Amino acid sequence: MTPPDVTTTRPDRVDLSDIDGFWTAPIIERAAGFAALRETDAIPFYPEPEFTYVQPGPGFYALTRLDDVVEASRNPQIFTSGRGSTSIADMPAEFLEFFGSMINMDDPRHARLRRIVSRGFTPRRLAMLTDEVERTARAIVDDIIDAGECDAVTAISARLPLKIVCDMMGVPESQYEFVFDRSNVILGASDPEYVPDAENIAVALLQAGADLAGLMRDLGEHRMKTPTGDVTSALVNAEIDGERLTPDELASFFILLVVAGNETTRNAISWGIHLLTEHPDQRAAWLADLDGVTPTAVDEIVRWASPVIFMRRTLETDAVLGGKPMSAGDKVALFYWAANRDPQHFTDPDGLDLRRFPNPHVGFGGAGPHFCLGAHLARREMSVMFRELLTRIPDIHATGEPQRLRSMFINGIKHLPVAFTPGGAR
Repeated sequence: MTPPDVTTTRPDRVDLSDIDGFWTAPIIERAAGFAALRETDAIPFYPEPEFTYVQPGPGFYALTRLDDVVEASRNPQIFTSGRGSTSIADMPAEFLEFFGSMINMDDPRHARLRRIVSRGFTPRRLAMLTDEVERTARAIVDDIIDAGECDAVTAISARLPLKIVCDMMGVPESQYEFVFDRSNVILGASDPEYVPDAENIAVALLQAGADLAGLMRDLGEHRMKTPTGDVTSALVNAEIDGERLTPDELASFFILLVVAGNETTRNAISWGIHLLTEHPDQRAAWLADLDGVTPTAVDEIVRWASPVIFMRRTLETDAVLGGKPMSAGDKVALFYWAANRDPQHFTDPDGLDLRRFPNPHVGFGGAGPHFCLGAHLARREMSVMFRELLTRIPDIHATGEPQRLRSMFINGIKHLPVAFTPGGAR
């Protein structure tokens, strides 16, 4: 069958609100749909997706071109986050802060919280993590190297960021599986593998969030009395201009860190393994020059995968974007996944070029105050993990198609079977 392209996919047949149609279709069809939307002069408008746990609102504009996504990102006074970033639908204010922390805030609250939590992400502190990232990646490969096969998601991709995030915050190893399970529920709430009862998604979400919040409140209380060298200790004892994090703010930030710092890196690594299987020439180029190719390869995988598919903004005032007049109160979805395939900025955007440079992708968010706080750490984790895989089991390859997450928010892989030469090829 001929792959769909712009000429065979009509814009009026692309429905970005269709979870079980557009968002579960093959990736190539998704790419064709977004390509068709980018070719239109107008910015398309869609009804909101329907979920059992929230009433749909009036609809949203879909930003699919890189220039439009970047412009909206750079103007947070107009394109605001306080009414929700991770959901097209409007959620209760308490829900937004509980699950979104500072990404669902505007200045000055956003600036205050980011200023405090940045104490946990100083260059010195991140440099101290380098050895731990390398030790963890080695241990992960040690555990699978003789098996010759595994589920790359659960045995490789998920383990590294989960351990690093938990270690950063001082969460004991006995709680890793607990954190992993709850984060799957929060980001995979629309997927029946993680939340089988579709009628009670809101209950499952709130319970998973409450479980993580309770863990961090207890840990934060303990670290206030007995500080150690972890990030939780730094955060609960950090004071800037006389302000500290409240226990609720600490808990909310932990939820954000777990889902953003764990799930997104996990999915980028998983997609990377799949892509190296699909593009053996790119694997060979990376193997031939690990030091030279790794920095650009990591960013190219993030561009191609775009683990966070979109973020929402709400207009504070009337504005014109991409030639389209918009009104205060309108919602726009910044589709990073589509922007990262904009042919105006990327040659062969649907292909994989591990040496791509420059690479102005928005896989860590657009420019502006909401750019990913953990981007540097994510790049480091990916660099180290792929170095371990490529040097110790270089023939690792997918033996089946990725089992994708049912979601329009996260471009996730739940399972990916892989095989390799037992014991390592070198």
